[in-house]
Amino acid sequence: MNTIFDLSHAKGILMRIDQLAQDSQPQWGRMDVAQMLAHCTSFHDVATGKSHSSRSWLGMFIGKFVKPILYNDKPIPRNMSTIPTIMIVDEREFEVEKEKLKQNIMTLQRNGPKTCANQRHPFFGVLTSEEWGKGIYKHLDHHLKQFGV
Repeated sequence: MNTIFDLSHAKGILMRIDQLAQDSQPQWGRMDVAQMLAHCTSFHDVATGKSHSSRSWLGMFIGKFVKPILYNDKPIPRNMSTIPTIMIVDEREFEVEKEKLKQNIMTLQRNGPKTCANQRHPFFGVLTSEEWGKGIYKHLDHHLKQFGV
């Protein structure tokens, strides 16, 4: 499975981000392209411990049982609910958010898996750096496909 900590996989994601345009339209969902980029950056902040969100009660009960959906080869379902604290609803600047996300990915790549070691996901609970690496890649892939790249 692909992981953001593999340099070739990260480069592929960066090339796909560069294919986005300010007027890229989603194939599903409510976020525009700038909001999606900000959302992905916010997800990385959870993975690296820069941002915290309380654990959902549903996640406490079933999170460990459904955790494998984060790091398997099946695509993330369209219109799946998201962590409320990283749902971006305000207007964002496309070029700013695009650059932030690219820098964030390069920082993850440079700092390596230790960056995400044993950080808590608000639904799935504590994830290993390997699980985060696969989950981050899968999350990015999901949203880039949402915008046709």
